[in-house]
Amino acid sequence: MELDTPANARRGAGPSDALGVVRPVAAGEGVLVRPAADRRPAMEHWLLSTLPAPSRERARLEWQEHQVAMLPLGTLFSAVRIPGQLMAALTNCTETSELDAFMGQALGGGPVICDPRHLRYYALVPAGLPKRWQQAADAWRAVGVELLGLGSYLGVPHVDAAECTRAHASYWSVPMDSPATLCSLPAVARLIAAGRRSTDPGVEA
Repeated sequence: MELDTPANARRGAGPSDALGVVRPVAAGEGVLVRPAADRRPAMEHWLLSTLPAPSRERARLEWQEHQVAMLPLGTLFSAVRIPGQLMAALTNCTETSELDAFMGQALGGGPVICDPRHLRYYALVPAGLPKRWQQAADAWRAVGVELLGLGSYLGVPHVDAAECTRAHASYWSVPMDSPATLCSLPAVARLIAAGRRSTDPGVEA
């Protein structure tokens, strides 16, 4: 569920390796690792902070009744829409569970939403997208990839919706691990490049 208009704006927190891929923190002496149940309210609060205070209760109601709430993009995070057909061509598989696992591995565990109705994936990325991404947008659009930011809305599932349990309802293909942890821009760009090459082996990276 989304209303799109291309866009822009900010960066997510989280440890990363030399390639910029978000990695989990290993528990060690003196390191407090909060269980998922404790992080859940913080993630809800962070997602809802994209809305003005009067609209947040409406979004909570949408989560409760429909599993998905419409949230604006381009302030805390933006999204890259990737067609499922492109990922199926890249992986040679069509099973949802396999594609979900592939997205998690390819994007280093960064959060990804799946819209099963339209067979689309939405990688959540920092709100401020680099200028070179805007320059690449036309080439990416040719294979169905769209950059969504300011002026766009995205149907964001409740943080607990990590499986396709309702007909056509969006869910977290790769669940959000903690507030403000987003997909690495280099990882998303590499995934798009690999997808383009899978449909046209002659294309430049």
